[in-house]
Amino acid sequence: MKDLVEFIVKALVDNPDQVTVSEIEGEKTTVIELRVAQEDLGKVIGRQGRTARAIRTLLTAAATKDKKRIVLEILE
Repeated sequence: MKDLVEFIVKALVDNPDQVTVSEIEGEKTTVIELRVAQEDLGKVIGRQGRTARAIRTLLTAAATKDKKRIVLEILE
């Protein structure tokens, strides 16, 4: 899942070298923390959060087959 988020976000931003993704795994829930450059934050979130919501939807669909729950946190 970490690789999926990294692939999607690096395609969206102007500074792909500043994208960092960390994964914290729990028993049934996985938290993915995403950090991008300050000027790329708006591109990752999108208008009214549409891009972030779309990324979360893809993660949910991918995690369903593993019977896990994934939470994406976009950090500043």
